Amino acid sequence: MEELNGTVEVAAAWVRGGTSKCWIFAAEAVDAAPLALETLLENALGAGDARQIDGVGGATSTTSKIAVVARSEHAEADVDYLFGQVGIADRVVEWGSNCGNCATAVGLYAVQEGLVPLDAEQTTVRLRNVNTGAILSTSVPTPGGRAPERGDAHVPGVASGGIPVDLTFEGPFTRDRAFPTGRASEAVQAGGRAAEATIVSAGAPALLLDAAGLGLTGAEGIAELAERVPMLTPFRAEGAVLHGIIARGEPAPNAVPKTGVVGPARDYVASDGTAVAAGEYDVSVRMLSMHAPHPAIGLTSAVAVAVAAATPGTVVARYLPADARTVRIGTASGVVEASWTTAPDGTVEAVSLHRAARRLATAVLHVPTAGALAAAGREAPAEGAQHRPAAAPLAVPA
Repeated sequence: MEELNGTVEVAAAWVRGGTSKCWIFAAEAVDAAPLALETLLENALGAGDARQIDGVGGATSTTSKIAVVARSEHAEADVDYLFGQVGIADRVVEWGSNCGNCATAVGLYAVQEGLVPLDAEQTTVRLRNVNTGAILSTSVPTPGGRAPERGDAHVPGVASGGIPVDLTFEGPFTRDRAFPTGRASEAVQAGGRAAEATIVSAGAPALLLDAAGLGLTGAEGIAELAERVPMLTPFRAEGAVLHGIIARGEPAPNAVPKTGVVGPARDYVASDGTAVAAGEYDVSVRMLSMHAPHPAIGLTSAVAVAVAAATPGTVVARYLPADARTVRIGTASGVVEASWTTAPDGTVEAVSLHRAARRLATAVLHVPTAGALAAAGREAPAEGAQHRPAAAPLAVPA
């Protein structure tokens, strides 16, 4: 790949999936770049600056995301994708989680890029998240066997429409796998406080805290929840220990566990000014994302909430009837619905959500190289460093 004026050119697509924006790179494009993968992504998005002013990141947790995509060699998947949460003020890429909104974007991208054959009406793309090994499927309308370019499907938190994409997280989410401590709920102590919580690992590792025990409702606005982040941060660190992500005393990663507060349905006003009545949803949920309130809810978090909703004794299930197969989640941006299927023994087999996606740009990024970074007094990568050889199967960087 030619280096020009201290930069290297890398092709990418910018796709909105649900309530996130994700830069998507073909695996061969990042393989060809003369930079280590993490350095390439940090430089491309402008990590290390809270404004990300010298990159294409959006300076929020929902807009500083990437996916590297390749055709899959896995028997259960058509496409592999490696998801990265790129730091904003910090120069870091976290690989420890998945992102359902970016998976929605990857499903549309795979259809538009011809990575899968198109069916006459609806094309299903089986995805494998390389970070976690999770298998997902997306369903995209392809009338006449053609890839769609626009649509008018809407999701809470986004005013404009997009192409409808159905997203399913495949299980089974068995009790022993989904609840790492073996309990549906338990008392968790952190920062000198105690709260009832559900430790659930489905979609992503999550810590769901009973709002009332923290003096909250679960229906707080974004600004009010932001004031409570210092109180909730120690709980996130304790949740990382309970999930087995870190040993006690080690620093917790920024992206996981997903942490939120859960409470009963009540009237509230969404962030766009829309009034939401208590009767329109089942449970209030407010999640954190990278040390800040999430503007809606990440889809991996929604899967965790759904699996908790389907399991008696959790801090979510108490707000639903025992025979529920759908949970309507009241988020700061509006109501998000997740449904699930179960086996005869009650095991959740799959969780599905309805999303929308739209390609925002097809671009060539001019990414600073080692020379440009050194001139600016910033950390430079090792010459020619690569996390994996060209054309190798996708893998989580070491």
